[in-house]
Amino acid sequence: MKVIIIEDEKPSARRLKRMLESIDITTETMLHSVEEAIQWFNTNAHPDLIFLDIQLSDGLSFEIFDQVEVKSAIIFTTAYDEYALQAFKLNSIDYLLKPIDEEDLETAVAKYKTRLPQKTNIALDFEDIKKLLVNPIDRVYKKRFSVKVGQHLKLVNIDDVECFYSENKGTYLYTTEGRNYLLDTTLEALENELEPETFFRINRKFYININAIKDIISYTNSRLQIKLNNFNEDEVIVARERVKDFKNWLE
Repeated sequence: MKVIIIEDEKPSARRLKRMLESIDITTETMLHSVEEAIQWFNTNAHPDLIFLDIQLSDGLSFEIFDQVEVKSAIIFTTAYDEYALQAFKLNSIDYLLKPIDEEDLETAVAKYKTRLPQKTNIALDFEDIKKLLVNPIDRVYKKRFSVKVGQHLKLVNIDDVECFYSENKGTYLYTTEGRNYLLDTTLEALENELEPETFFRINRKFYININAIKDIISYTNSRLQIKLNNFNEDEVIVARERVKDFKNWLE
């Protein structure tokens, strides 16, 4: 299987390459920009499978396909968790949300392998996704959560939430008053319910409220440590793959 990676963040590209090697998939090459990818496609045989970041340093990766007819299968890697990504559910496309999880990667590759005999028209899919990314649909985000306290239900306003986190297969919200409440949901489900200007997923375990940040400290391996106003039960670390997006989110 001939595989390439198109990713502008070189550490992320190298990490994905290592993850693929761990499941016996060799990456032929790594490309880092729209311009570099166009030049490569014009002079090389197209691969079977592309791992493609949506946002590259010199534009959206869709610009590649404005100039090159690519018939490879594609698995998108994306940090656009705040957008509606229904188009990725189409048969010819899969996606991995950054930071990429090993189990999710294996599942996506297995899904690709089961569809090898199928012929799909990916051009229409690109247009659907591009519309979602360039003009994200209007959304009504969660204003409050209902949580169970004994035999009672309590309403927690979204402005009173410092962070959401997962622990021992449970998902919790932590309030500005220093209280934890178990939720009947997952962090993945919260992606479409939280206002992206206020909440950011810093790693696979945490969503944090921008208004709850007390301090940001440089941490090992190019990561960042977050100090929240009240939450102090665990280290709150921005994953290395999310640092660039986190800094953009802060601005």
